[in-house]
Amino acid sequence: MTRHIMGLSGGKDSSALAVYLRDRLPDVEYFFCDTGAELPETYEYLARLEAYFGKRIHRLNSGRDFDHWLDVYRGALPSANMRWCTRMMKIKPLEDWIASSFGGEQVISYVAIRSDEPYREGYLSTKSNIEVRYPFREDGIDKDAVFKILEDSGVGVPAYYEWRTRSGCYFCFFQRKAEWVGLAERHPDLFEQAVAYEQKSEKNHGQYGMQGRYFTWSPGEPLPLLLQRRDEILAKHEAAMARAAKRRKNLPLIDVLGAALDEDDDTTACQVCSI
Repeated sequence: MTRHIMGLSGGKDSSALAVYLRDRLPDVEYFFCDTGAELPETYEYLARLEAYFGKRIHRLNSGRDFDHWLDVYRGALPSANMRWCTRMMKIKPLEDWIASSFGGEQVISYVAIRSDEPYREGYLSTKSNIEVRYPFREDGIDKDAVFKILEDSGVGVPAYYEWRTRSGCYFCFFQRKAEWVGLAERHPDLFEQAVAYEQKSEKNHGQYGMQGRYFTWSPGEPLPLLLQRRDEILAKHEAAMARAAKRRKNLPLIDVLGAALDEDDDTTACQVCSI
């Protein structure tokens, strides 16, 4: 028997693919790798998706929270070069779930990589019984089509797209500086918790922190100092938004935001975190 699974990240692409597959593949099983550190808007959006599909989304987790793994890694914050958060809190729980739920059955995993993303690669399992497919790439579904799928279905997009362009943990190290400011303004408690993690990491590593790499979420700048530059960061961001809107008329707000944030900071997002 072949089992069909699909990971939801709480973002637009995976949600649109789930909508796209609903009638084409009614027996697909949805899962969400829950780190316990997602934005409130993400959990709200997942509840909306469950109501739309009329079925439960499997919540996968490592059985341990972020604080546990931070202690295991001696206070070293995850970074672009050391993504232990993805490995321990997303990939391992997924592989454990597949092994315990499906055994040696053939499993097809559907990944929401669009046709206009030739550079992206999804999570590729080393297990011989797991096959990965990319329906959007195969069927020519691009970003505009993704928005249309979500709009036509009535599902819409997550509320965090008003200020942030990607799903993931509230303290994700791939956030741009303007997104950190957005977190501080909309979820000050979460911003302060991210600051506390920085301080804990700095205390543990001190002068051995490899020039701050392990104890700042935003490269080269602690969050309290970043927030002191709030007006400067927002002014630069608003100017970039205006330039992005001027370059292409009638863009959805999220595209304008994405273009502006790319101009603010060209850090590449984590593709694995889309699972």
